Amino acid sequence: MKKLILLVVLVSLQTLGQNKYLTKTGYLKFEASVPSFEEVKAENKAVTAILNSENGEFAALALVKGFRFKNALMEEHFNENYAESETYPKATFKGRVKNFSLDDLNSSKSWTITGELNFHGKTKTLEGVAVQITQKGEQLILSGTFEVRSSDFNIDIPKIVRNKVSETVEVYFLFELTKK
Repeated sequence: MKKLILLVVLVSLQTLGQNKYLTKTGYLKFEASVPSFEEVKAENKAVTAILNSENGEFAALALVKGFRFKNALMEEHFNENYAESETYPKATFKGRVKNFSLDDLNSSKSWTITGELNFHGKTKTLEGVAVQITQKGEQLILSGTFEVRSSDFNIDIPKIVRNKVSETVEVYFLFELTKK
């Protein structure tokens, strides 16, 4: 009897874990470049993300100091003056893929995600962001782009560089999520 109960518990736990897809090597890139000036963009290749395939809930976490720029001085200015990464070390997103179903992955269905982006101590709701989701073996690949404004997160761009940095920031994401 004890063995039967143990077997039922183990099977139940295994079943519970099968609806989650996870990565710790997700990719985020943002760009706020202005034509004719130095490129203002950075990437982070160590973003954690999880998708619950039963209900479409999605969450991602990026350490702000994980963003890398081509120019080390630009990276330093980003962390100290703009993102204030000592005070606000994380950027998070929590949301839901609308009408998500694993059964629809092989169809030509388009997906959207809605949720809350928290950065620099401020939260902005993102609605209807187009997202591509494909299945590759045991992985789900989730990607897309969206735009935000620096002012949405109370980030002031100093007057001296205002014409060199765009107020609009384009964000690209790519997550290769593995079944857990």
